Amino acid sequence: MKIKFGTDGWRAIIAKEFTNYNVARITYGVANWLKQTKPNSVLNTNSKSKVVIGFDCRFAGKQFMDVVSKVLLHEGIETIIYNQPITTPAISLAAKELDCDLGIILTASHNPANYNGYKLKGAFGGPLLAEAISEIEELIPDNISYEFEAFDNNSAQEVDLKKLYLDKIHMSFDIEAIRNSGLNLSYDAMYGSGQFIMQELFPNADLFRCEWNPTFFGINPEPVLKNLGAYQNHLQDTPNLDFGLVNDGDADRIGLFDGEGNYIDSHNIILLLLHYLCNYKGWKGKVATGFSSTVKITQFCKMHNLELEVVPIGFKHICSLMVNEDILVGGEESGGIAVKGHIPERDGIWNGLVLIQAMMETKKTLPELLKEVTDLVGSFAFQRIDLKLSQAKKQEVVSNCKAGKYSSFGNWKVERIEDLDGWKYYFNADEWLMIRPSGTEPVLRTYAEGRTEERAKEILENCHYQIL
Repeated sequence: MKIKFGTDGWRAIIAKEFTNYNVARITYGVANWLKQTKPNSVLNTNSKSKVVIGFDCRFAGKQFMDVVSKVLLHEGIETIIYNQPITTPAISLAAKELDCDLGIILTASHNPANYNGYKLKGAFGGPLLAEAISEIEELIPDNISYEFEAFDNNSAQEVDLKKLYLDKIHMSFDIEAIRNSGLNLSYDAMYGSGQFIMQELFPNADLFRCEWNPTFFGINPEPVLKNLGAYQNHLQDTPNLDFGLVNDGDADRIGLFDGEGNYIDSHNIILLLLHYLCNYKGWKGKVATGFSSTVKITQFCKMHNLELEVVPIGFKHICSLMVNEDILVGGEESGGIAVKGHIPERDGIWNGLVLIQAMMETKKTLPELLKEVTDLVGSFAFQRIDLKLSQAKKQEVVSNCKAGKYSSFGNWKVERIEDLDGWKYYFNADEWLMIRPSGTEPVLRTYAEGRTEERAKEILENCHYQIL
């Protein structure tokens, strides 16, 4: 089988495609790429390449990490490992702080428990850029001639990557002040690796689904509202809470609730971060956001004279900007967000700490801060529905979009169209519909923003009636 990386790594079902053998194949390609390019040779004075490797809470994570380490060591590449589950941002940070040429994390992020995945991180501390990933894909062999299972990884160096990440947090945030602030914090790990960080930072917080169980007890560890009913009920039933933070399986995405159990989506999280960093901290910088994000980000940037760049879906595009430019906030609708002062990487825990710090410093609740944002840019609502269609039907809709056949959706008349990554149909300055096909599945993603939740739902209903 040909192995291709998606927008965020390679993912497959454990014991079907995600096997020791295929992990070894990818790693052999990685090793050859490192030997050909040595991308970090300026920073790394050691003559050998060096790679840091980790795994999250999924089944057989350590086993797959050992395979990666064995193959790299056999190919003459130094490896740094950590024998407990770790978050993706911690691996990205380690790649930068330990002067590694590459970071590898075995995780399928927010996918169901029967999946695992293989993510690549650059020496700069963020997702490896697209050009490099394409080069690695070309070097992955169809077959491996040697018996990699017989190798050992006794010479792998073990480093406490959790401590490295926690030290960075303590350098950047006054954790003791947060603990003593009187804020009552709640945290839902969704059974992911963020639990090991947050349990140490805030052992007295309200901790929910902070158990290591590779089955994830049947949930999809993606911090979107449809997966968070149990946590929302828990928050509503627990008195005197101020803040509910949620992370996905590898803790690079963020979900958020106020103390009453009201869900705050990623669009509002990006706006909250911008509001705090710009209007309270006085920070400046460029803003980068994905094509499916709210137009309120555009409006906020215009109000505050901040340069904005809208990029295709996939955090790697934001990372590319962060490596080369001064980015204040870079974020996507999916909950992957990065902020100035940290690595160019999505980090759900870090962003949660920034918002906790905002509450502590401003002495305002999340609803109060959100009202300040709404007073600036106006209220809005966002809806997304992924349609599972036959490949033929999906292609028919895509062809219609390409041909410009949609000039209205019910009573919603299209004023203009953007096609950076999919098709975005604007009805006015504030409301739009977006149609974007999945590149790997018979799925059509539909998004809508309206001034109210009812209007956003109406836009999607009209869209589905029109295209189906």
